[in-house]
Amino acid sequence: MLSIIVAAGWPVWPLLLCSVLAVALSLERWIQLRTPRVVPAGLLERSISSSQQQWPSREQIDQLARDSSLGTVLASGFRCLNDQPHCDEAVLRWQMESTGRTVAHRLERFLPALATLASVAPLLGLLGTVVGMIDIFAAQMPGQSQPAQLAQGISVALYNTALGLIIAIPTLVVWRACRSRVDQHVLQIELASEHFVQHLLALRARRTQR
Repeated sequence: MLSIIVAAGWPVWPLLLCSVLAVALSLERWIQLRTPRVVPAGLLERSISSSQQQWPSREQIDQLARDSSLGTVLASGFRCLNDQPHCDEAVLRWQMESTGRTVAHRLERFLPALATLASVAPLLGLLGTVVGMIDIFAAQMPGQSQPAQLAQGISVALYNTALGLIIAIPTLVVWRACRSRVDQHVLQIELASEHFVQHLLALRARRTQR
């Protein structure tokens, strides 16, 4: 394998770098986008239930924000009412939506890089093949035909294209899977946030009546 890599020429090294980056970014995103880290099951219900019994302290709100991406958005609603107890619905909704956009941006981290790697890897493989073919034909002496050596050189050059596709295809699959998971998580956070806004408004109304 090492001999093939060495024979494939310098264009293979950017491909190997792409492969390392693709694996690292894929693992990082797959870990960070796990459901318990983004939208833990039952977190919305627990937040609603506990706040109905007692308004959370600042320490509890900070802990909720560190819990997950959804927790960050829910905590922003608590903080908004703590800082502005008499704010209207538009201000509360704006605060949670702003936090939600920040969370969504964080979830999309490194996805453009994965998409770029999936697009660039085949092109680098093609470049390596072209460079290899140029070197092969340039090394052929006029009047001296060496079919076996030529065929061997072409096969080595084509390894660049194959390696580029081997890197690009799994990276593209991972990017599509992560993109779909981000969209699903963002939708869940939006729905939970809308429900939580109504809960906070109703909770504040009850507190005001007391």
